[in-house]
Amino acid sequence: MFEIVTVPNTVLTSQTKKVEKFDGQLNRMVKDMEVALAKQVNPQGVGLAAPQVGVDLAVFIIRPSESGKIEAFVNPEILKIETHNPQGLKKSEPANPEGLKKRKFEESRKKRKHVKLEGCLSIPKIWGTVDRAGKVLLKYRDINGKQKQKWFSGFKAIIIQHEVDHLNGILFTQRVLEQGKKLYEEEDGELEKITSI
Repeated sequence: MFEIVTVPNTVLTSQTKKVEKFDGQLNRMVKDMEVALAKQVNPQGVGLAAPQVGVDLAVFIIRPSESGKIEAFVNPEILKIETHNPQGLKKSEPANPEGLKKRKFEESRKKRKHVKLEGCLSIPKIWGTVDRAGKVLLKYRDINGKQKQKWFSGFKAIIIQHEVDHLNGILFTQRVLEQGKKLYEEEDGELEKITSI
């Protein structure tokens, strides 16, 4: 049975090794990771990378919703990312400066209301905002070794980027600080801004 490891365990900041054997041992490891993720509550986890259970292999699983099916990714590599252009305009949308100004104000107001905080099961009670791409093209193998390539968008794309970072020894807190964003610590159900690390 796997237990989730937490910082400062060095496995969390180390590069993982590629999986070479697609066998029963890999299947058992993924099943044990699924059990570890499923039993995680408060907060509920949506993804889990092998380093988070002390294994230095390039494997992660995701479950974006409680009722969703768990998906496993082996030796994943993000080939492309797609982000919105700075103006947030669709190609077919006219560039109307007044409309753009109004839209930007509305979007910034919505963003303030609905800021999505990222967290990590290996860094309990710490939260922060991370800019992530809205769409990623991922090359990976399934647990049987079959090569796949697929676009993921929205919440799945965010989870995938977080988990791929884990496989490269990068924690979300590093991304927050690189991007000049703020980190928060949860205390008694309230979020307090962290002033120094």
